[in-house]
Amino acid sequence: MSKGIFITVRSGSSRLPDKALMKINNLATIEHLMRRVKQSKKYDKIVVCTTFCESDDKICSLAEKHGVNFFRGSTKDKLDRCLRAAKHYNIKFFVNVDGDDLFCEPELIDLAFAQHELEYNDYIKSDEKNLVCGAFTYGIKTKILEEICNRKDTDDTEAAWLFFEEETFFKTSMLKNIPDVFYRPEIRATLDYEEDLQFFKYFFNNLQEGFSLRDVINHLNENPDILKINAHRHLDYLQNQKRLTEEYRRKNV
Repeated sequence: MSKGIFITVRSGSSRLPDKALMKINNLATIEHLMRRVKQSKKYDKIVVCTTFCESDDKICSLAEKHGVNFFRGSTKDKLDRCLRAAKHYNIKFFVNVDGDDLFCEPELIDLAFAQHELEYNDYIKSDEKNLVCGAFTYGIKTKILEEICNRKDTDDTEAAWLFFEEETFFKTSMLKNIPDVFYRPEIRATLDYEEDLQFFKYFFNNLQEGFSLRDVINHLNENPDILKINAHRHLDYLQNQKRLTEEYRRKNV
């Protein structure tokens, strides 16, 4: 079985424009993320899934710089983009990493790969409400994604998780054996706002290169005031997620 890590990213962001290319210590945020997911021990391929937009040329150039595969597809249809990437690179199962989750945890990615190999799940999700925000998104079989793409009636799939949560024709499993240390929902580690950028900058400036999410959590245990940098933005984030969910359900009633 060919296992992939897909980094889904595009430069067009309304809340924090060009966030994937913003610099932290002379590297674009997407470069930090590419270096991070390489710490996984179980993947066969890493693929940056971006768009045909000219503004995403730089993202592709950075992928080449770091020896990472890339695939260009639809601007709006994230699911179709990932499906075509999976077929292009012959990936049977992949773990998705959103391009703004700079502290996604390779340890959790590898747990998903191991769980899929053992149970052959169709879709693996995590208890996002109780984990560090941005630690893990989902893993999915390509053939299930293809069926979802065949069933959907819109090309606006930026809120990709909604198309998995509302379907029941495949086997969904929760990510298992998550170490207790990662159950810290008060930690916001995703890049949507300027305050989030400052939060990430703090750690890249104060921890040694190659630090893990465990290192971040240990540092926050000793310096809890750092949480205040972007904690207030989490309500905005949750409200945006709620809005997207309500819009999706109105269209699909």
